[in-house]
Amino acid sequence: MIHLGIIGTNWISHQFVKAALETKRYDLAAVYSRKLETAQQFGKEYGDVEYATDLKTFFSIAHMDTIYIASPNSLHFEQAKQAILAKKNVIVEKPAFSTPEEMAEIIELANQQKVFFFEAARNIHEKSFKKIADLLPLKNQIIGANFTYMKYSSRYDQVLDGQEPNIFSPHFSGGAIMDLGVYLVYAAVGWFGLPNESHYFARKLPTEVDGIGTAILRYDLFDVTLQTGKNADAFLDSEIYFDGGTLILDSVNAISRAEYHDRNHQETDVIDITVEENPMIEEAHDFADILENPNDKTLGVQYEEWVELSRNVNKVLTALRKSAGIVFDADQK
Repeated sequence: MIHLGIIGTNWISHQFVKAALETKRYDLAAVYSRKLETAQQFGKEYGDVEYATDLKTFFSIAHMDTIYIASPNSLHFEQAKQAILAKKNVIVEKPAFSTPEEMAEIIELANQQKVFFFEAARNIHEKSFKKIADLLPLKNQIIGANFTYMKYSSRYDQVLDGQEPNIFSPHFSGGAIMDLGVYLVYAAVGWFGLPNESHYFARKLPTEVDGIGTAILRYDLFDVTLQTGKNADAFLDSEIYFDGGTLILDSVNAISRAEYHDRNHQETDVIDITVEENPMIEEAHDFADILENPNDKTLGVQYEEWVELSRNVNKVLTALRKSAGIVFDADQK
């Protein structure tokens, strides 16, 4: 059994805990919050749970072996570092870290301490994502792709009122490309590899992070366009273009519908897609496979591929926001 600790008492932490418990491979051991009442409110539905209001006490809980971190983006690095030094595995909610330097340090530290680091990029662990990967033709048969994920954030109302909520703050490594665009970048890099060039045309908010923007990833033979935003809603499909037709996806962040339009035969094939009720259960199972079988060589190769993918996604995210002049406090370290 994997004994889980939680940092970050928001809705996404609840969703991950419920998914983890549903696998029957985890239990919830402890919850951290600066306020005891907040931690207790989070943990009350999960039975016998320990609570801590300072990280030193939290990381000293001996039977807790794995920490899920879903705090504001800028806090991930220091919290993950402390957890790893306490010999805990870490599952860090996307985007895991603000800069390539932070990413590299955590990967190296986890290897030194012989613990695991996972970035909780949910979409790449879904069966539907893997199914699309298996269906893709050779790269020389791909002409291009267009991925979209835009969703209006209720926190944007605070920006309109002159405030700076964490998710729209450069001090907390916020903005659209980091929050929603990361799913699009994961899809592109996961399916097509690291691009040769990355460009981002963003509309910055008064808080100095992006509210909406369009990115272009340039590969040898094709381009991928990414459209993301947190101050508007989009209802567009995502598409991948081939020599002989078009693959149409209802999204790349959570694929529930996929069909291939064959231009040559003028017909459309619907691809069978299976969707879990809790979209985090597949990543919870994937992480558990590694955590429960640390010496399995095949799983070890899979783990290293995930780590390298996280590293490459971080590189692309950094290149994109820097091309748009988005600077975080973390860049000054």
